[in-house]
Amino acid sequence: MSLELGQILDGKVTGLTKFGAFVELADGISGMVHISEIASTFVKEINDFLTVGQEVKVKVINIDEAGKIGLSIKQAEPNFDNQEKASRSRGEQRPAPKVWDGPKNKNTDDTNLSFEEMMSKWKTSSDEKMSDLRRSAENKRSGGGGYNRRSGARRS
Repeated sequence: MSLELGQILDGKVTGLTKFGAFVELADGISGMVHISEIASTFVKEINDFLTVGQEVKVKVINIDEAGKIGLSIKQAEPNFDNQEKASRSRGEQRPAPKVWDGPKNKNTDDTNLSFEEMMSKWKTSSDEKMSDLRRSAENKRSGGGGYNRRSGARRS
């Protein structure tokens, strides 16, 4: 049996995991339905939607180089495309992917500094923090002016 992307097939659920379901297709070929592809609603527990042995319609959405087959139950629904279009027309757009555009430093404006200047500032800041940590650790080791447990007297 040859599979093509977008093909809709009948299958049988053969196993459930916390991240998806394994579905056997014709000729003993198996694929996996990720939890996000089980239903058009939020799926917390797969057992609420599927059981082992259940017959399902699936759509082939991915075939990787290793031959692993990605399947979708929600995309195999006859009105899936209409639901997607309707949700987008109501303004329910998927959020744009976040793009990292560098560190946000609200206290200083480092945009006009050279790389060497920024490294120098970072090193100075790092040295100050390390000095504070060493001082704090030394105070803990030496008692730091707390009470003497044995005599009850205050250390100086």
